[in-house]
Amino acid sequence: MFFSSDNGSPAHQNVIDALISANEGYATSYGDDRLTTAVRNQVRDIFEAPRAEVLLVGTGSAANVLGLSAHVQPWQTIYCHASSHIFMDECNAPEFYTGGAKMTPLEGTDGKISADMLRSAISQTAQGDVHRVQRGAVSITNLTESGTSYDPDEIQALADIAHSFDLPLHLDGARFANALVATNCTPAQASWQAGVDILSFGGTKNGLIGVEAIVMFDPSKAWETALRRKRGGHLYSKHRYLAAQMQAYLADGLWLQLARQANTQATALSAGLATTSEVDLMYPVQGNMIFVRMPRILHRRVRAAGARYYFADAAASVDGPDDDLLDARLVCSWCTTPKDVDQFIANLSA
Repeated sequence: MFFSSDNGSPAHQNVIDALISANEGYATSYGDDRLTTAVRNQVRDIFEAPRAEVLLVGTGSAANVLGLSAHVQPWQTIYCHASSHIFMDECNAPEFYTGGAKMTPLEGTDGKISADMLRSAISQTAQGDVHRVQRGAVSITNLTESGTSYDPDEIQALADIAHSFDLPLHLDGARFANALVATNCTPAQASWQAGVDILSFGGTKNGLIGVEAIVMFDPSKAWETALRRKRGGHLYSKHRYLAAQMQAYLADGLWLQLARQANTQATALSAGLATTSEVDLMYPVQGNMIFVRMPRILHRRVRAAGARYYFADAAASVDGPDDDLLDARLVCSWCTTPKDVDQFIANLSA
């Protein structure tokens, strides 16, 4: 019953096999190898974007901050949701890689930026005043940090606002595959066709060991981003091992299959939780993450049975009054099983 994070799941066996295969013989370094070339073309084909530039990096943080840094100047701001990963969980990496750009956090229900609030925030950012921060970029997350998904129309609405102010739209897609499965749309529909300019295309949370792709649908900043990747220490010399993972991930739709498995178990788990009157689901469950509020006694019960997950408050404990309500996040991964889900639900009422 490991529901702490999809980061904690193992890599899929196809990925391991691909790495073993890539380990045979020699290959040109720093991305100038046949596997990396093949993966770039794979990503372009999947996204129906033949002009897109594709740069592989080892972490989601690197994908986010390098993609943004080529589009945002130190005196500008990045508009994002107040719960977004780039604002809450990157240890100021966006500020560091952009040379000091500000973050402007925005509110919105269920982890999504409100279109009205975005327009208002951009409009109120004074331009042409040397004393004020300038407009830079808009960043959204799909799946959001609340586990909800933007559909293409919602993305398009935010993109239209960003583009009306001549700002690029960045999408943090650490769980992009889960969002696609949730909305039943194509990669193109959920990205560039909806107005996304830069995508952080995740894989580490969905069966890879460690590789993400920066997908730049407008390649005009590709060379600068490549230079920033090298300067920032994120250009792997043995690049084929990144490419091998991504190639296996994309082959025969494996990436969507794994996301579908995770989402399916999250749906089953949320359905079971909803039958317990003492449990409240805090947000709609649309992907592989569930946010719950329930009494401490229930947390104590399932944790004693072996369940692992995070409380919203890192300092929270199962020790204390039984009736105290504690918020928690449960994450299903590609290898979460029906047995895990059934066992968790059974222990709630044990």
